[in-house]
Amino acid sequence: MKKILITDSVDPKCVDILTSGGFEVNYKPGMKNDQIVKVIGLYHGLIVRSDTKVTADLIQDMDQIEVIGRAGSGVDNIDIDAATRKGIIVLNTPGGNTISTAEHTMSLMLSMCRNIPQADASIKSGKWERKKFQGTEIFGKVLGVIGLGKIGREVANRAQAFGMSIMGYDPVLSELAAEKMNIELVDLKKLFENSDIITVHVPYNEDTHHLVSEETLSICKDGVKIINCARGGIVDEVALLNALESGKVSAAAFDVYEQEPPEFSSELIQHPKVVTTPHLGASTEEAQEKVAIQIAEAVVDLFKDKIVRGAVNASAIELIGNKELVPYVKLAESIGSVHAQLTKEKIKKISISYSGELVSTSNGLLLSAFLKGYLSKLIPDSVNLVNSTLLAKELGLLIEEKISGENSDYKNLLAITISSDKAEYSLSGTVFGSNDIRVVSMNNFKIEFKPEGNLLFYSNIDKPGVLATVGKILAENDINIAGLSLGRKGLGEEAITVINVDSIITRVVVSKISSISGVNNVYAVKI
Repeated sequence: MKKILITDSVDPKCVDILTSGGFEVNYKPGMKNDQIVKVIGLYHGLIVRSDTKVTADLIQDMDQIEVIGRAGSGVDNIDIDAATRKGIIVLNTPGGNTISTAEHTMSLMLSMCRNIPQADASIKSGKWERKKFQGTEIFGKVLGVIGLGKIGREVANRAQAFGMSIMGYDPVLSELAAEKMNIELVDLKKLFENSDIITVHVPYNEDTHHLVSEETLSICKDGVKIINCARGGIVDEVALLNALESGKVSAAAFDVYEQEPPEFSSELIQHPKVVTTPHLGASTEEAQEKVAIQIAEAVVDLFKDKIVRGAVNASAIELIGNKELVPYVKLAESIGSVHAQLTKEKIKKISISYSGELVSTSNGLLLSAFLKGYLSKLIPDSVNLVNSTLLAKELGLLIEEKISGENSDYKNLLAITISSDKAEYSLSGTVFGSNDIRVVSMNNFKIEFKPEGNLLFYSNIDKPGVLATVGKILAENDINIAGLSLGRKGLGEEAITVINVDSIITRVVVSKISSISGVNNVYAVKI
């Protein structure tokens, strides 16, 4: 009999389904890691939510564990690499909280526009202040939706039912897909300039940190309203407070914060024009029941019928037996991550060329790996090797694949080009030896670098002194150079430089390097 340990609070139906399936279930919500490590060797499956941190140290003691299940979409609290190396399948339940979060966004929007929490507090204190809490209608207003993943699209759909016009920004959603949903797809500048209400539904990363900032708020309409049900840090809370004080922003609603729990006495939290909730986006009975049922059924299917559903790393585990292919999957994912961080324009097409027997016969897996790396940086949905191609299809991405014989220079070569209205961006890579992944060309420049860790990209006119100036700025900011790659067309002509460094390159550093005469297209990339 398989034994399952559950260490976080889940809906009772999870236990019921597992027990009915013939498993021995030990429901122990609130267990700490020092307690778990003493007993984990006795179990075959572990189910968690977000409280339990499934670290590499904990995984090391999982002698019998075959599956770790997360009753929710994110898996930030699970060391996926450590689980994969141990041969443990990691399952999650993507999409289980989509409706709940979309509805919570709409609830905050209505509460914010009609001053419902403030009016409720007023009347409960014995006051009758009808004039003080005059609100605004959302009918006829322009809703700017930043991020049109599953949740963003559901918000747009509901807002249209209220008679709102939808203006959306998404770096990967196709024009055709947006048109079918009656969404006007625009760039960020136009969205900020024309929206009456703005809601964010993007992942949190270097590119989206303080996406709603002093600069972007300054170009908004006077009286704009801001909602964040995505991740803390996407909205610059200091800039928002200043905009509320000046009247530039007339109201705001938050479910997530830069620090959680936030400082409850802060001016932003206590501001009379701000509606706040304690990260309740997925906290509905239906959502918690749904993810509990989904994870329990997935574990039953895995143990009883050997059917894998919702696996974050199933394909990676299968790869363990194919040592030659593993680095190519890593290469494809890394190229996807680089492309996502370098291509800032709206894309029209992705073209992938496979040269050589190994990559040509594994094109489906390599496409999934590329899309995982690419989409993980751009959409808030949980992306893995299993669902990446489906998500790309839902977003309307146009993908062209070409399989050819061996490349004249390399036994196996993976070449990926992303086309926008303005330009094409290409990266080609291969594997040296048994596992040394390399990018060997970029935008028609012959250049060789390892696509891993922190990287600095920039272009310039090839002339003396540029590299020395860049190196000086990095040194002044205590950033150590780990590797350097140069590509040029000729003396005094266009050149590109890629520098591997040992620490994160901040926006301040990027700005300083961008100010060097003749240096353009400066990007900090993290893989």
